[in-house]
Amino acid sequence: MAPLTVATGEGAPSVGLVRGARAINRRLAEVYPDAHCELDFETPYQLLVATVLSAQCTDVRVNQVTPGLFALWPDAVAMSGAEPAALEEVIRSTGFFRAKARSILELSADLVEKHGGQVPGRLEDLVKLRGVGRKTANVVLGNAFGVPGITVDTHMGRLSRRLGLTVNEDPVVVERDLMALIERREWTLWSHRVIFHGRRRCTARKPDCANCELVAMCPRVGV
Repeated sequence: MAPLTVATGEGAPSVGLVRGARAINRRLAEVYPDAHCELDFETPYQLLVATVLSAQCTDVRVNQVTPGLFALWPDAVAMSGAEPAALEEVIRSTGFFRAKARSILELSADLVEKHGGQVPGRLEDLVKLRGVGRKTANVVLGNAFGVPGITVDTHMGRLSRRLGLTVNEDPVVVERDLMALIERREWTLWSHRVIFHGRRRCTARKPDCANCELVAMCPRVGV
């Protein structure tokens, strides 16, 4: 397959770009048939909190912290009454713990006040919670509710630009660009596959292009 033409970000994508993006998705599905959310959770609320904690932190570290966290405060009602200092201490190892603690307390209070302590299953409701943006909302929707969504984290943004699927930096615009390329039913799995590839092969500093399964279809923009 010839390398994709870099997306311009203007107007509807070309047929060739759509076909190329979907071919990439099919190849990633072959390479990562077990791609999945790597955050451990049992409830939508646990996934919501874990996703907040995952900012600038590895999923492995978050998974080490959340069992103790949820043993103390298992749901939004319990968490909304947590002492900030106590919460900060439990999540300290995830980094930026003061800001994360504030977000968790605020979103928990919002859930109790506006949704009876339950996590809503609609994007428009999730993004109204304090501390919750589209990335976090799409993680929760796709993995806790089965609602397709594209998660634009640092891996998704980096790979989408390297693959020539977007030229944009704004995560919301990148999400929009990718929604026009990938079939809606594939949005959540596409996100997992790209993130797997970004963590295992196409890393930020040293992409392993020599052994990359996408080398024949990647224009290596910026590499």
